[in-house]
Amino acid sequence: MSSPARAPTLRQNTARHYGSVAKGFHWLTALLMLAVFPLGYFANDLAHHIQSPEFDGAQATLTRAALLFSLHKTLGLALFLTALLRILWALSQPKPVPLHPERRAETLLAEVVHWLLYGALVAAPLTGWIHHAATTGFAPIWWPFGQNLPFVAKSEAVAAVFGGLHWLFVWTLAVALGLHIAGALKHEVIDRDATLRRMLPGRAPQVTVPEQPHHGAAPVLVALAIWVLVLAGGGAFGLYAPHSHGAPGATAHEAGSETTDGGDPAATMASDTAGNWRVEDGTLALTIVQMGSEVRGQFDRWQAVIDFEDPAAPGPAGAVTVTVAIPSLKLGSVTDQAMGPDYFDSSTYPTAEFRAEIEKLAEGYIAEGTLRIRDQEVPLRLPFTLDLNGDTATMSGSAEVNRLDFNIGQGVQDESSLAYAVTIAVDLTASRAAP
Repeated sequence: MSSPARAPTLRQNTARHYGSVAKGFHWLTALLMLAVFPLGYFANDLAHHIQSPEFDGAQATLTRAALLFSLHKTLGLALFLTALLRILWALSQPKPVPLHPERRAETLLAEVVHWLLYGALVAAPLTGWIHHAATTGFAPIWWPFGQNLPFVAKSEAVAAVFGGLHWLFVWTLAVALGLHIAGALKHEVIDRDATLRRMLPGRAPQVTVPEQPHHGAAPVLVALAIWVLVLAGGGAFGLYAPHSHGAPGATAHEAGSETTDGGDPAATMASDTAGNWRVEDGTLALTIVQMGSEVRGQFDRWQAVIDFEDPAAPGPAGAVTVTVAIPSLKLGSVTDQAMGPDYFDSSTYPTAEFRAEIEKLAEGYIAEGTLRIRDQEVPLRLPFTLDLNGDTATMSGSAEVNRLDFNIGQGVQDESSLAYAVTIAVDLTASRAAP
């Protein structure tokens, strides 16, 4: 004689009721969404204020914004993991049937909304996570993992695409959540049935299971069609394109390039044809430490006037003047903030300049002179290596400066928010000018 079938436990779903596990996932998801949405709203509101010209660089505002963003991202990652577990559990369980199957359009809409919710619960936090991983300059996620993702490079283009996708998926989630709540309230207030009460904690209400309609794949196909429209709409409105940083109208130029735009700080640079070496290619980069994480950026426009003759023995070897267009700095998500009055104040001080004498050492070389940023001029020694190959020279060097020496970020005295030390690195290839 065969043994009787085992009855489902209280943790499992039945055709009539949701089990305790499904209820737990449902309400934990709801609580996380109720936290993540307002945190994201207020964090973005503060970010817009910080990036505005009116921002005074107040440390308290920066700290509050970083805290809100970190909370939003950390809870968003918790929401992502919870949603995955919830969906996996739901797929392994029977789904309690609708109590009004004769309302075919209503039950179809409810299933479509559920598929939209499931998709958005995964897609919204996942795209936000990828955007975070692709961005330089950020409030950290507080999980022991999450700052970076495999195969996700630090890229403004990647960050822009997934930032736009995150925005779209968040709004899709908000609309689907609103429809879901409206449907639950309709069942409770107008229909006065047990649909909502089946998901509440405690003993499940007694319900009768009517014969059910079969929608087949229709709800999934409708949800997919909606996703296609959402994604196409985002592309049509340019939500996936990188946003410009720095001065309005600024464009990237290679090192050593010139411009004839009288309103552009590059137009005030010294001509690089005055030296006996001409820069062919190179990068001028800086690295800051924000919230404990390195943020690397670079200046797209700068010029170097180089007079250099390699002596046979250690001693004087020439001179160099480097002029930098400050608005050309790209520093990830904090680019606009860096241009503000408490930092580089690029509208008032559009260029920086390094003037130095070059000296050959027993090993390597050094450029010793002064660096002017804003209205401050500070002594600077920049050691570098030099590889000479006929009329081509390859140079690489770096130095560390204290941002406070240049009155940069005076409102941020807490090194845990923004370290004092800033690393400047230069790599270039130059060719000897024709006599």
